[in-house]
Amino acid sequence: MATDNKSKSGNSNKNNKKRKNYLPHNKPVKKGGYPLRPGVEGFFITCDGGREYQAAQEAINVIESFYEELLEGKESKVGQSELPKKPMNKVIKFADSDSSGSDNDDDNADGNNDVQTKEDTSTDVIAAGGGENNGTGDEIKDDVSVDKQIDEKTETLESNENQETETVEPPVKRQCIQEDARNGGNLPKVADGQSVDKLIEAELAELGDKSKRRFGKLDTGCNGVVFIQMRKKDGDPSPKDIVQHMMSSLASTKKHVSRFLLRVLPVEVSCYTSDEEITRAIKPVIDKYFPVEAQTPHKFAVLYDARANTGVDRTKVIDAVAKSVPSLHKVDLANPDINIVVQVVKTVCLIGVVEKYKELAKYNLRQLTSSDQ
Repeated sequence: MATDNKSKSGNSNKNNKKRKNYLPHNKPVKKGGYPLRPGVEGFFITCDGGREYQAAQEAINVIESFYEELLEGKESKVGQSELPKKPMNKVIKFADSDSSGSDNDDDNADGNNDVQTKEDTSTDVIAAGGGENNGTGDEIKDDVSVDKQIDEKTETLESNENQETETVEPPVKRQCIQEDARNGGNLPKVADGQSVDKLIEAELAELGDKSKRRFGKLDTGCNGVVFIQMRKKDGDPSPKDIVQHMMSSLASTKKHVSRFLLRVLPVEVSCYTSDEEITRAIKPVIDKYFPVEAQTPHKFAVLYDARANTGVDRTKVIDAVAKSVPSLHKVDLANPDINIVVQVVKTVCLIGVVEKYKELAKYNLRQLTSSDQ
């Protein structure tokens, strides 16, 4: 009996060890991020399979850089002319300073070449007019006139140097002094009455809260697909403008900005995949890019793609999108001016608008920045 109990206890210990190996250290399984849902706008991005996390982080950094560049107008350099230039740290030596010694005398001698030429001309005039018969009286008068000219020259040099020293004072210091005088020596205040410290704390709290970030990741549940949500504020450019600026700048510079990203497409609206939902959600996009009273009609095409959804009829979705466009604008699959992109991911339909789709390598970053293009 004792041997049987020992064998049972030994088998139970072995089973427990095996279970511990298979269990994830008794920790709860981490859930994914916020799932993709209707009613969001942002960026639909494809990447290498299995690199969704790295691609999402890289996409946020790339989009933020182009967003700031587009918002601040980095290429046009707006407002840089208004900034004061920094003064150069140069040592200024004055001609009449005591510490300069004999070197300054030499500088004065070099700087008064005009006076010396005047002396030479005056002596030449004396020699030609009076000769030696005028005596020492004329020579004394000439010396007095030359001394007066030298004194006048030194006075003008001193006045010019004083003006230079006044202009050397940096403009930044003057502005700071004026602002301190206006504020009475206190810290600068904002119009709302909040100090700079409180504004910095509020900004840090906003950055720490994921729900208040401008760009955030949403879990698509599909392999090789990433969605970056954009929480648009007043005055912010649309996702279409950001992606258009990104592609045009990369096409001109051929600069590699990503390692895992493949295709970046803007998403203006998102809804469920039913025909009624698509026609209702696409109305603001059609009114914006395909106005009824347009002077020049646009040629358009519908680009459709579906992932993890086999129950949606492709022709029905394309017909619902095409019928929403006014009859003034015509369909042209060969050379469209505007492409309406429809991406179906599970049960969510993502709709966006792009321009120059074929010219910009179908918005594929790797093909766009390659040397073959």
